Amino acid sequence: MHLPIPQLCDATLTLDNRIATLAFNRDDVRNALTGTALIDDILTTIDWVNRSEDVSVLIMTGNGSAFSAGGNIKEMQERDTTYRDGAFGGDVYEVQNKYRNGIQKIPLAVYQCEVPVIAAVNGPAIGAGFDLTCMCDIRIGSESALLGETFVNLGIIPGDGGAWFLQRLIGYQKAADMTFTGRLVKAQEAKEMGLLLDVVPADQLLPTALKMAQQIAAKPPQALRLTKRLMKAAQRQALPDFLDLCAVFQGMCHNTEDHMEAVTAFVEKRTGNYSGK
Repeated sequence: MHLPIPQLCDATLTLDNRIATLAFNRDDVRNALTGTALIDDILTTIDWVNRSEDVSVLIMTGNGSAFSAGGNIKEMQERDTTYRDGAFGGDVYEVQNKYRNGIQKIPLAVYQCEVPVIAAVNGPAIGAGFDLTCMCDIRIGSESALLGETFVNLGIIPGDGGAWFLQRLIGYQKAADMTFTGRLVKAQEAKEMGLLLDVVPADQLLPTALKMAQQIAAKPPQALRLTKRLMKAAQRQALPDFLDLCAVFQGMCHNTEDHMEAVTAFVEKRTGNYSGK
């Protein structure tokens, strides 16, 4: 289905050659996810990506000095006065409901995104902002990237699912170190830990992310989406069930026009011309 690009409130969304780029535009609050419309913008974008036949890759990045500061600390501090209706105000039941119907929708949406998601981490990604990068398939950081699972520093826990994602990325021990100490990790260490695939100068961050996205977007669209679904399924299924799913997905791929085009292009030593059919 070919769909128009949705209008967002606190972010910009562009589409070029099957690559969608979502850039957060709330540098005034360091692209905080709470107290802004960024949660809704992310959810709207992923819903559009999943339904649009024109998208093969999604890049997320921040405009300004930070990728995302996560939760708005001022909103936490003034939860009983100015921000009584914000994400952190209310009794226990109200707060858990706000989490379930607010920021916790992000991990579910990103996990179910049907195309590869690349985080271009332009600066600090802290708390929920860091967890958002961990939800993505690939992370590339600028030299000024700074990552932290810092919830314990504020006397709270990773309420957005970060403890689930982080240990699956870097193992329990390294995740425990970051989560229990709340320390900040600079870009080079993050690369050594496996949090970042690569670290590049600031002016090369988006070009590097786009180059990778172009390599991905050049592949047959249906096979790409099925491969993404398969990668996620492999994390939760037993091998016999997973192999059954592989067989079905492979049968689907073998019956696409793009599969025959890919085989022909390989034999003829040329670039494939894919239609998504």
